[in-house]
Amino acid sequence: MGFAMNAIEVMAFVFVGVLGLAALGAIVLFFVDRFQTEDAIRRNYPVIGRFRKLFTELGEFFRQYFFAMDREELPFNRAQREWVGRAAEGEGNTVAFGSTRNMQVPGTPIFVNAPFPPLDDQAAKTEPLKIGPTARIPYMAPSFFNISGMSYGAISKPAVQSLSRGAKEAGIWLNTGEGGLSPFHLEGGCDIVFQIGTAKYGVRDHDGNLSDDKLHEVAAHDAVRMFEIKMAQGAKPGKGGILPAEKITDEIAAIRGIKQGHDSQSPNRHPEVRNIEDLLNMVSHVRQVTGKPVGIKTVVGSEQVFRDLFDAIVARGDDCAPDFITLDGGEGGTGAAPMPLIDLVGMSVREALPIIANLRDEHGLKERVRLISSGKLINPSDVAWALAAGADFVTSARGFMFSLGCIQALKCNKNTCPTGITTHDPRFQKGLVVSHKYARVARYAKEIIHEVEMIAHSVGVTEPRQMRRRHVRIMQSNGRSVPMNEILPSYSLVSES
Repeated sequence: MGFAMNAIEVMAFVFVGVLGLAALGAIVLFFVDRFQTEDAIRRNYPVIGRFRKLFTELGEFFRQYFFAMDREELPFNRAQREWVGRAAEGEGNTVAFGSTRNMQVPGTPIFVNAPFPPLDDQAAKTEPLKIGPTARIPYMAPSFFNISGMSYGAISKPAVQSLSRGAKEAGIWLNTGEGGLSPFHLEGGCDIVFQIGTAKYGVRDHDGNLSDDKLHEVAAHDAVRMFEIKMAQGAKPGKGGILPAEKITDEIAAIRGIKQGHDSQSPNRHPEVRNIEDLLNMVSHVRQVTGKPVGIKTVVGSEQVFRDLFDAIVARGDDCAPDFITLDGGEGGTGAAPMPLIDLVGMSVREALPIIANLRDEHGLKERVRLISSGKLINPSDVAWALAAGADFVTSARGFMFSLGCIQALKCNKNTCPTGITTHDPRFQKGLVVSHKYARVARYAKEIIHEVEMIAHSVGVTEPRQMRRRHVRIMQSNGRSVPMNEILPSYSLVSES
């Protein structure tokens, strides 16, 4: 009994001590807050004013769990994320009782079901499509859905390893992003698209210029199937890539050919590309040196620029044409970008894709220049819409980040990603287990392909790329849907109606 009383007394003493320290801390904070001059709320409401900042920071996380409806959040809502999660886990994506999607929202695509759809033995199947017919080594791309550019540096080693192995498993390509080619891209054995950013990481000489020798070295890898010259990115058109200094390790610095200790900032454009003629010269040069298909990645700001581009290709001959054009929408994502560029600059891919597809086809380049669509296209309806609008391929980065386990913590620009995807801190990376995550990547890609094929089958075609704008209706503000080919008619000698 005496021992019990002693224990109780000790606990009471500790409790009183904790309360005393808390009271002392509150008093100290009271005077600190009262006499600081930076924050008016803390100065007027010492101590309790600190809770405002805390709740503001926690609010973005609590909203997605407790307050936001399934289809309310941005940049991606719960319904979108959970579809990716179920697909990545191999769970059934069937639902009961009815759709939670509000079909009356203007812009909603509604696919036109065929009155007499093909039977199951005539189901739509994806066929390989050739890219770069004039290159010495063209690429027969097996899938219409692929992984968009995510640099090693912007994302972690286990993330790259998982994407590489998952891409191989699913039979899709993996874009390196502008950070260069790492051993982790290669180890999975997948097809690779090497992106040449404005800083030319991985293919630059000591002065930062494009190196033909480095291009040869990269092209010597059989796994590298194409090269993509990055002109602009949807989240930050007119601004080069940004890699914070805290995310630059010795290994990343060596792969990129840069120094540590300060932010890695890419130029706003390729210094040697001042106009369309320079761009076509660069495309032709890289294709000549590597022997492989070469395309460009950009964001549409003006229809006239692309009309001038296609006019120049026709004037010079289509041997100078980029083998593909990747269109990133202004809604595209990134690890770090100024908010004005994310919010305000660059045309949405929903508007840009049909316009550029028409211009390409008007100039007779449909079979010569492939269109790749990117920008928040992570669910089957998004991908099917893009194919119907004129894309030959669709790529996604954030969809595959969700398949890796991304929880939309919005910490990509810091080295504190809690899921280990965009951090180089071993403490967080240990949560990303490659042997498990690569399978999620593969299942997500396969499920997208399967469900887009299912939509194609429903509208009555035998290959997803046979979907046309007449197969999609777009909801209008008056509550009526209109066929997309009436809103944005295709350029074709045959009527789309």
